[in-house]
Amino acid sequence: MRCKTIGLIGGMSWESSSEYYRLLNETIRARFGGLHSAPCLLLSVDFAEIAALQRAGDWPALTAKMISCAQRLEQGGAELLLICTNTMHRMAEEVQAAVSIPLVHIADATAKRIAKAGLKRVGLLGTLYTMEQDFYRGRLARDFGLEVLIPEEADRQSVHQVIFSELCLGQSLDASRQLYRDIIQRLVDRGAEGIILGCTEIMLLITDADSPVPLFDTTALHVAAALDEAIVTEV
Repeated sequence: MRCKTIGLIGGMSWESSSEYYRLLNETIRARFGGLHSAPCLLLSVDFAEIAALQRAGDWPALTAKMISCAQRLEQGGAELLLICTNTMHRMAEEVQAAVSIPLVHIADATAKRIAKAGLKRVGLLGTLYTMEQDFYRGRLARDFGLEVLIPEEADRQSVHQVIFSELCLGQSLDASRQLYRDIIQRLVDRGAEGIILGCTEIMLLITDADSPVPLFDTTALHVAAALDEAIVTEV
């Protein structure tokens, strides 16, 4: 067996990108043993620039940046591609069309695990862009038949604020953990059978112990799906 070279578009934020790197390497070592680690290329962007374009709603510029990153990784030898953030999967189709290597979609990896668990109605936590725009919720509904609940407006603002003002700066505060617990409970009260941690930083704050229903950690699920694609049996 061998592992294909995985291209990572990271830095959004680097806190979660470091988790991608850790999980990839821990999993390869567990599967192959010894000193084995994951062949990968990481292109880490300046998140301040990305966040400013997001706030400005300049998605065409963001799409161009992601395409450039993907093409550079492919030119560098990457054999498959990960965008290490949920929000920037808004332009996943355009990125995939611009390269010849497969892009492993974070929402697909998450939805397949939810379907395997037999759930149909799930709550979604993430940035305002991920929670409110159709690129993520719509994909889950159209392609996988999931009913996706999002928090009420004030709770959405709180979730987003914690991500950008705390988690992306390496802070995990007890008060914010309780805030997320309360928001999760309100989603469960509305019928959520599970909760998608739809931002790759949320797992730095929330664990299974914080929720009365199953949590779906998109970072871990994305890594697992990537390795399912990357590990091949040579003949």
